[in-house]
Amino acid sequence: MMDEQHRGEPPASFVELMALKPLGTGDFTFDPDKPEKVERFESLATPYCPGLGSLAFGGHVYAQSAYAASKTVSKGLVIHSMTGTFILPGRSDVPYFYTVRHLRDGALYCTRAVDVRQGGKICFSGICSFKRDEKKDGFNHQAPPAQERYRSILAGKRPEDHPVSPSVDADWWIDQIAENGIKEPAFPGLDVRRVDMGHYNSTPEVKRSPEKYRQLTLYSLLGSPGGASAADLNDLRRREETGEFDNLYACAHMYSSDKNSLLLIPRSLGIKHWSSMASLTLTVVFHVHGEPLRMVDWDASLGKTTSDPPKKWFIQEGWTPRSGENRGVHESWLWSPDGKLLATSYQDSVLRLPSGRL
Repeated sequence: MMDEQHRGEPPASFVELMALKPLGTGDFTFDPDKPEKVERFESLATPYCPGLGSLAFGGHVYAQSAYAASKTVSKGLVIHSMTGTFILPGRSDVPYFYTVRHLRDGALYCTRAVDVRQGGKICFSGICSFKRDEKKDGFNHQAPPAQERYRSILAGKRPEDHPVSPSVDADWWIDQIAENGIKEPAFPGLDVRRVDMGHYNSTPEVKRSPEKYRQLTLYSLLGSPGGASAADLNDLRRREETGEFDNLYACAHMYSSDKNSLLLIPRSLGIKHWSSMASLTLTVVFHVHGEPLRMVDWDASLGKTTSDPPKKWFIQEGWTPRSGENRGVHESWLWSPDGKLLATSYQDSVLRLPSGRL
């Protein structure tokens, strides 16, 4: 069982949710002349469990694996990509133990391997790449931003006007919550809002082609990136401008990318019932670093003196390009508030249907 610090509800703020306890270093001596350095960490917060269940939200171990790896790299190296494989369901009654292996340290890129254990068994394994910012490259292009393509859907509403994203974005769960008056626990770490895409997705064109189905999600950080003790906003801003929180922000984007992502697949296909659904692999690649990654809205913070400054709102645009063979794929683009394509996610999953039912 967890000790006292591992019991109870997940903390609200993202920085507390990702908190880690260092457990020391060691070596794997595959080559006696070049041992590989290993660093170990233990999670300190209870992960969120969707749907009032006992299984942990997969985005927690995914994001925290990258966060643990970020504790082993030098200043200026920011998460570039993370590919992870979900091996066993995450539990909420025991902590995660992270083993981070140093694979390579280069001038611009470095790589870490992360194995995560619960109860002595590996439940997740990933490869995390870091890179330094390269500001001059002579070329730059991206797809038109979501803010432009879905202007008519987003216009006239503040992010807070959209409903909170449910813990399980399926009609049967939403109906059960409404009928039984169940109050869902708040999703920790981020404020996540679901945009109503009903009119867009009900067109004959989308119904004929599930790959054209789209779901927009708005999200922002909860709590101060500097923690509860960072009460001075001027100092917090100076720290952010040095890039101190960039890896924390990257992990927040990764954490959000997994919320209700797979549930888009049966929705797009008109499937209402399934016997099993689970993540197999998840990859997130960041395309830009620095300011587009950062989540505090300093313009809105002018004159504010509290320790929890206003946050930027980002957009996740999700879709599914392929399903079949008891599997489904979820892809998404993550957009900064000013329309920069911040990151791309790719997730492969198990999707099995009960015999004879849709």
